[in-house]
Amino acid sequence: MRDNNNSPINQKINIKKITNLPGFSSFTSALMAIVLGLIFGFFVMLAAAPANAVAGFRYVLMGGLGRIGDVFYFATPILMTGLAVGFAFKMGLFNIGASGQYTMGMFFALYVGFMWDLPGAMQWIAAIIAGMVGGMLWGLIPGIFKALMNVNEVITSIMFNYIGMYLVDMLIQGNSVMYISTKTRTNYLPSTVQIPSLGIPGSNVNLGIIFAIIFGVILYIVLQKTTFGYELKATGFNKYAAEYAGMKGKTNIIITMAIAGGLAGLGGAFAILAPSAIAGSSMTYEPVNIIAANGFNGIAVALLGSAHPIGTIFSALFISYIQRGGTLASLVGYKPEIIDIVIAVIIYFSAFAMIMNHAAASFVKKRLGKVDKAADTFALQEDDPNNSEKGAE
Repeated sequence: MRDNNNSPINQKINIKKITNLPGFSSFTSALMAIVLGLIFGFFVMLAAAPANAVAGFRYVLMGGLGRIGDVFYFATPILMTGLAVGFAFKMGLFNIGASGQYTMGMFFALYVGFMWDLPGAMQWIAAIIAGMVGGMLWGLIPGIFKALMNVNEVITSIMFNYIGMYLVDMLIQGNSVMYISTKTRTNYLPSTVQIPSLGIPGSNVNLGIIFAIIFGVILYIVLQKTTFGYELKATGFNKYAAEYAGMKGKTNIIITMAIAGGLAGLGGAFAILAPSAIAGSSMTYEPVNIIAANGFNGIAVALLGSAHPIGTIFSALFISYIQRGGTLASLVGYKPEIIDIVIAVIIYFSAFAMIMNHAAASFVKKRLGKVDKAADTFALQEDDPNNSEKGAE
């Protein structure tokens, strides 16, 4: 048989290699969810203001390209909260308390920034570590309740969102160094506490995005290449079988929730310690008794990324990208909330990943079936010279 790289047999082998990749089904379901969500968003724009629908949709798709620094900055906190949710999900836990952990991490970072006096870069490094510790403490408590008393982590973690929010607001308002009552928000952080900028003009983007991506890669290595990660995933699949095999389920629950809380706390630290695009200022926090949206956005990021650390990185960047473009849609008369509708629909569709995976698998199988038939016909023609001659005639 001739060696032809474009033959149907080789095409079939290449397609099978692609479809057998570990993340292929997750990628196809996420891609389908994104496409369907964007199409739905366009129809919403069309219904709201038909004359501006094309222009508004163009902003959604392309607006983020001109604000790439902001895309990376706003992706940083939702990437960390997304990793927090996804990591716990691998253990079979639904960490819906990422908002409280995020807020507590932000407060710990603020406290170190205002109340400690360390030389040079030690100040912002210590503030980041403090943010991680604050989030770990807030994630540890629901973990202990779950492991020792079998209290549902959804209930405890969502209640700790409110407890953390009110506690942090109270502590900040009671601290005259942190809080400026006339401005109803925190004071500007010293420049020594701010995470070094990446130097993109007019943007808050800083080293935080690099740290966040590194954490995502580390989580991937832990989950895929270590015994601890194997135990976490095994417990998430079947905790009874894992305990029967000698795995320490209760200990792993506590450790998992502590790590998840630490990741969300880092998100809060990265957000508040970012340098402001305005010279001489910094990010500030306004205690208005509202749960941090970045925690719940992290849930959306984790769902779209199939709780996979690498998938979560790309998911966070995508969500941040269309959010930046969506805010520009107001230039043609659309409310910024239009992009929230698009994101909600995308997450809604991604929640039906199994259905989408089945649809994608059926489509691929049909395509492979056609390739198989073509390959069989091709093989018969190659093996039978008479058929080839007849074909030539």
